[in-house]
Amino acid sequence: MSIKIINNYGDISIKNDVIATIAAVSAMECYGLVGMTYKSAKNGIAKLLKGEHLSKGVEITSDDLGISINLFVIVQFGTKLSVVAENIIEKVKYNVETQTGLNVVEVNLNIEGVKVQE
Repeated sequence: MSIKIINNYGDISIKNDVIATIAAVSAMECYGLVGMTYKSAKNGIAKLLKGEHLSKGVEITSDDLGISINLFVIVQFGTKLSVVAENIIEKVKYNVETQTGLNVVEVNLNIEGVKVQE
């Protein structure tokens, strides 16, 4: 699925995978985030996604008002979840809006697991 922008110069189509990749890479730059995971990790075990699969931990939906982004993440044990979540949400919203020109209505963060440092 893709989002279409129509302007004076023509039409622009942005695939959801592109937006998901921007969101995932932006989130990974934030302190306290260990990695992305699949939506609703089965049997309580969250698997970290690597490299080009990071976007599978992001769900994009769109409507007339703009886009909604759902992130599925694993955070580091010992970090303050509210601060980590706020930083991720702000960074993802800012980067997606600046890089695509789309209106981000909401960014929802789903913490699927906590990783204890070894």
